[in-house]
Amino acid sequence: MKLTGTPFFVLSLLLLPLSVALLMYLWNRVRGPQALRFGSRLLMVLFAQVTAVTLVFVVVNNDNQLYSSWDDLLGTGSHVRAVPVPPPADATAAANGPEQPKVTQQFGPVDDSAVPKDVKTTQLKGRVSGVDGEVLVWTPPQYDDPAYKDKKFPVVELLAGFPGSSSAWFGSMNVSKQLAPLMKSGQVAPFILVSPRVVLLGGHTDTGCADVPGKVNAETWLARDVPQMVLDNFRAEPGPERWAVAGYSAGAHCAVRLALGHPNRYHAGVSLSGYNDPMGESDSLTAKDPHLREVSNPVYLLQHAQTPPNVALYATGKKGDGYEDALALQKNAKAPTTVTPVEVNGPHLTSTWQPLVPSVFTWLTQTVGKGA
Repeated sequence: MKLTGTPFFVLSLLLLPLSVALLMYLWNRVRGPQALRFGSRLLMVLFAQVTAVTLVFVVVNNDNQLYSSWDDLLGTGSHVRAVPVPPPADATAAANGPEQPKVTQQFGPVDDSAVPKDVKTTQLKGRVSGVDGEVLVWTPPQYDDPAYKDKKFPVVELLAGFPGSSSAWFGSMNVSKQLAPLMKSGQVAPFILVSPRVVLLGGHTDTGCADVPGKVNAETWLARDVPQMVLDNFRAEPGPERWAVAGYSAGAHCAVRLALGHPNRYHAGVSLSGYNDPMGESDSLTAKDPHLREVSNPVYLLQHAQTPPNVALYATGKKGDGYEDALALQKNAKAPTTVTPVEVNGPHLTSTWQPLVPSVFTWLTQTVGKGA
């Protein structure tokens, strides 16, 4: 039974009143020695408690789309097929040179009732990273309009937090539902939206969106394999000036890292309640290694860049939850790098970030979507 499916939700909903009714009905009907009666009643109480906790978990998980599968929940899944040493990327290609065949994919519907039916998904085998995982793609209203048949579109890569599902941006964040009318009216540029899997390792370990030798090539997966697939299958603008990456929480940390580390792929990065120190997610691989922790900090990337990257950053957060990190990025940025810090209020939840989508994409329109 699928973790995020309607059948499991209905089952969880029915089990709670059933367990309470069973407890009340059997409480005084238990027979036998005192120890047996005590143990039986304790089991009934525990069963009722478990059904209550399960229902709360299912509601929270469905609202925030933290775990998309039982493997993600239990930490038993791995999406790392191999960990090759990635070849150097050239100045323009996302992953493959012109001699490489195109990464042609088949797309189908997303098996998640929270995701709009116009979102498509594919299972991508990362050619360069050795990572396998799903990638969700949504094309703007103009994409299938005959008037735009020769038009190429800007792209925004969307990263969930940790734990987080690739469906979250289209489900709990409602990104496509919010943006479709704004794109039709011309208030927001018609972006192709791409949401790749970010939970790649078992054991409830976050990759930190980094290439960690012998462990995972998460950075290569996100910044090279996924973009190349988009370029090979959609009418996407090839140049970095029309590409952006956005994320919330751990995904925000990744978005800034990827934008600063790959100005040949992204011209803009959006951070919603992100952090600079990888220790912001203690389960991250980059937080556990002193060297990786240092070099994975976006502030370090700004301070040690040979040439300041031509990247624009938009970073939101409240005091104590990302705002100081945004100011630190602004303090260490040198032209042409720009940072726009925005103070917001609200808990560290998608309910805080969802209303920011229109303003974020208005900014992205001005930054990477002009002329689209």
